Amino acid sequence: MGTRIRRRAVVAAAVAAVAAVSSACGSSPSGSAGGAAPPLVVYSAQGYTQGVLDAFSKATGVQVKLVSDSTGPLLAKVAAERSNPQWGVLWADGDAHFAGLDTQGMLLKGVTVTAPWTASARSVIPKDASYVPTGLTLAGALVYDPSLTPAPPKTWQELTSAQWRGKVGMPNPAISGPTYPFVAGTMSQLGGEDQGKAFFSQLKTNGLQVFDDNPAASHALATGSIQLDLAQSSSAYSSVKKNPALKIAYLNKVSLLPSNLAIAAKAPAAVQDEAKKFLQFVVSPAGQRAMLAGDATGDSLYWPPITGVDPLPALPALDTISYQTVDPYAWGPKESEIDSWFTQNIVH
Repeated sequence: MGTRIRRRAVVAAAVAAVAAVSSACGSSPSGSAGGAAPPLVVYSAQGYTQGVLDAFSKATGVQVKLVSDSTGPLLAKVAAERSNPQWGVLWADGDAHFAGLDTQGMLLKGVTVTAPWTASARSVIPKDASYVPTGLTLAGALVYDPSLTPAPPKTWQELTSAQWRGKVGMPNPAISGPTYPFVAGTMSQLGGEDQGKAFFSQLKTNGLQVFDDNPAASHALATGSIQLDLAQSSSAYSSVKKNPALKIAYLNKVSLLPSNLAIAAKAPAAVQDEAKKFLQFVVSPAGQRAMLAGDATGDSLYWPPITGVDPLPALPALDTISYQTVDPYAWGPKESEIDSWFTQNIVH
């Protein structure tokens, strides 16, 4: 089926789904008899966002403006606009970021949506309902070329051995937003922040190569600069789609990494109402299908958070992988400090 035909099918499904959402919310679309509402500004680091916004806007008439960037710059914008947010919705990977914003009072609490959540998704929904999971990935997938690396490591500590000196690469958590949850999850797995810092220091001593983002690390693997790429699972499966000779392994354990949506606590009430409708749409089957149709070689390589919608065929069943959940409210407030430490002690 062609891309245009798929998109028309997605939009048609979205119209029906959001009509039900609008009815349930008891509100009318922008530009209806109730009067035009201000545009909904979405700050997003997700590659599938435009297609989802197109489907939602066509179905509801809500005017939507996308501000697209990587997670780090978007979080910097959110921080700079703390007193006067220019965004209505934030969409990015990593619940630690959202927990950190929540503890600063920047997210609207009590945002409930109706969805047939999977058990994995329920495990990452915050108690105060300040953000909503929209998809699941894993932090710390190990990508390798079996022709060069026939026996990849099986434990985290093996990465510090002489066998892998100078052969391991990863993105910089201070630049690549999804990488901080990987660093935090690894530290949690190893027993805490001090143990984690010792581990990454050992990796540096062993020649760890740090890149700006996942694509740069993937390129280093493709060119032979490294043999082991520690990546977000969506980036890992993207690499395999581009080069089927590559393989993916998971050290025990990796960390569950959800993408999330949140609403600005200080946004106007009309914008918050539109944002709630958008959140409900995204976790509907139609919204999930729009996400899956958007970036088949990148961000769409995720596990849906609701039952009845399958991930793209490239992904295995999530329950076949050993993973942990990490408390974002323990690690979110530490993000700035750990990112600074990583930059000063591991990158430089």
